Amino acid sequence: MRALALLLAVLLAPAAWAEDYPARSVTIIAAGAAGGPTDTITRIVADAMTKHMGQPVVVESLGGSVVGPQKLANARPDGYTLMINNIGMAASATLYRKLPYDVPGSFAPLGLVSDAAMTIVTRPNFPAKDLRGVLGNLTERGDALNLATAGLSSAANLCGLLVQQAAGAKATVVVFRGTAPAIAELMAGRIDLLCDQATNTIPFIRDGRVAVWGVSAASRLAGLPAVPTATEAGFPTIAMSTWHGLYAPAGTPEAIQQKVNAVLRAALAEEKLRARYADLLTDVPDAGRQTIGFHRRFVAEEVARWRPIIEAAGAYAD
Repeated sequence: MRALALLLAVLLAPAAWAEDYPARSVTIIAAGAAGGPTDTITRIVADAMTKHMGQPVVVESLGGSVVGPQKLANARPDGYTLMINNIGMAASATLYRKLPYDVPGSFAPLGLVSDAAMTIVTRPNFPAKDLRGVLGNLTERGDALNLATAGLSSAANLCGLLVQQAAGAKATVVVFRGTAPAIAELMAGRIDLLCDQATNTIPFIRDGRVAVWGVSAASRLAGLPAVPTATEAGFPTIAMSTWHGLYAPAGTPEAIQQKVNAVLRAALAEEKLRARYADLLTDVPDAGRQTIGFHRRFVAEEVARWRPIIEAAGAYAD
């Protein structure tokens, strides 16, 4: 009888967790450097989720593309440790030939939380009249041009791979610790080309300190209405967004996953959050993209999308 009671306790424990959840504060790991885009998005989302969670939602910033996911993968699957990560989550499955976790198998996707367009920018005196001219210059000059990134798993690097692929040429890639120093070097004329989030580049675009040639979004940005999309310019393969998603450890009870997703969707409907996103030129994903089912499929699709691009470029992190 005692053995049966213990077995029942083990089997029923997840249900009990779900019924009581959340009974204390919830931590969301921001899988990015403090003050960076992922950290900023995580804090905005955590603030909005607190209102609907019934418990404090606190943020733990963990820089590096592996540290945050590794901590989440090893966390107890009880809903009290979550993570927000960006597009690099999917790319890391190919970028790193050895990881201390599996993508996507070690994680339970809980819904997308943001979408942001990339801008293709150059030093102000770059010799081109349009995006076709920029890519033509890259085709002709190849590694004589410097392309900045913020690390191999950064959205800037992934977008840069698409730009090089579209040009059929490889630039000399210069890796910076974040896009702020990359933009500074671009403005100084020591870097030729950068593909980075509009959030980061728009202040410098508006005052003319960098030149913008295209955006990676499906449609033109309200903040940059005169700038064509890459597709309009004839380069549809550059289309991409840098997205963020919310995750729990694999094995988290389905009932807890559904509770967190409901809180997330309520948070994304908050006017305060939407206003903050608008300031950052960031979009709230459509309702269908906020679901657990969509997020699961999307991560698998993104892993499959980036694998041949990364393999063709030989852009591995190890």
